[in-house]
Amino acid sequence: MKKQRFVVVIEQDEDGMYVASVPALPGCHTQAPTLAELEKRIREAIELCLMVEKDIRVPTFIGVHQIEVQV
Repeated sequence: MKKQRFVVVIEQDEDGMYVASVPALPGCHTQAPTLAELEKRIREAIELCLMVEKDIRVPTFIGVHQIEVQV
């Protein structure tokens, strides 16, 4: 079985829950109270998404940049 690498974006919501999403797999996201549980859950979510969508083209990861704007 071939291994594939995915970029996972992790954020923390206002309630302290960790939220993970996979940009290459629209709709692939989950949340958990700890980072350890989040990693387990996002792996499961990715596997489930790949069962449904077989032809995935993962873009090359370049980096993450935060930009601050005045509102």
